[in-house]
Amino acid sequence: MLNKLDIVKQRFDEVSDLIIQPQIIADQKRYIELNRDYKELKKLVDKRAEYVKIINGIKEAEEIIADGSDAEMTEMAKMELDNLREKLPTLEDEIKFLLIPKDPEDVKNAIVEIRAGTGGDEASIFAGDLFKMYSRYCESRGWRTQVMDLNEGTAGGFKEIIFEVSGEDVYGTLKYEAGVHRVQRVPQTETQGRVHTSAATVMVLPEAEEFDVQVDMNDVRIDYFCSSGPGGQSVNTTKSAVRLTHIPTGIVAQCQDEKSQHKNKDKALQVLRSRLYEMELAKKNEADSARRSSMVSSGDRSAKIRTYNYPQGRVTDHRIGLTLYDLDNIINGDIQRIIDELQLAVNTEKLKEAGEVF
Repeated sequence: MLNKLDIVKQRFDEVSDLIIQPQIIADQKRYIELNRDYKELKKLVDKRAEYVKIINGIKEAEEIIADGSDAEMTEMAKMELDNLREKLPTLEDEIKFLLIPKDPEDVKNAIVEIRAGTGGDEASIFAGDLFKMYSRYCESRGWRTQVMDLNEGTAGGFKEIIFEVSGEDVYGTLKYEAGVHRVQRVPQTETQGRVHTSAATVMVLPEAEEFDVQVDMNDVRIDYFCSSGPGGQSVNTTKSAVRLTHIPTGIVAQCQDEKSQHKNKDKALQVLRSRLYEMELAKKNEADSARRSSMVSSGDRSAKIRTYNYPQGRVTDHRIGLTLYDLDNIINGDIQRIIDELQLAVNTEKLKEAGEVF
């Protein structure tokens, strides 16, 4: 393992030298990539320092014990040896996980789209609940959220809402939320107290930067229209809302959140670029059989991933069979425990695939 860590240290030193070179700083794409590499490599280099310290400590304690000339020192060395040997397996596991090749998209910001599914008004209300859940979770992580487009439901919530999340390792965390979320509860409109099942679909796209996807504006039809509120009625008289249609693919993106037509166009282009980027990633992932076989990381939009059962106060993630009886806290944004379990399942799977590498 130390040999692998030495290679990492060598690469870290190279990157550290490169990111201060003027020609690298001038190349925005290269500079951003190297900065991301630097952050990831530094985590391993720090763990390497811990690992080397423990290995040297074990070696030193063994030498003192082998010498045995000082009884007090020997006893202290035995205690230290036991302590270091106890720490070593945990540290080795942490290093193994860090050595697993990461998805380069994980460090990107994300665009999240929540759409009401089956269930009418109740599905729109549930989509609104999911938006609040993610907003509170993002706030707890220190991430910034910004609504890009929305279509309100007639009884509350949203028929559709699209928002951007920016921060550290956003896509790598939120990508596990992609799929169909199902809610079982008595709707506000239900007079006889019957439990209904409704659903909402969550899509999580890695935010594409300009150098990730080049969009030829000659291939894009631009439509301007008045922003709309609940039920579709117009809420202003100026055509500030923007809809972009990518003619070769038929992909549509729109934004009506800003009062400025120019800002709405920029945001819509951001969504369009990310959807095109995600489409290319999906093609690449389709060819990757190992990636495709993993339910957790596939992000299949048609897969039912989680159920929120209000009568029982239960949340069940169907991909890993995890059930938590803590619905109130979870729907209020406490979803880190679920994400941690999903990431653990994926990393464990990757370690198995790595097999004899370590």
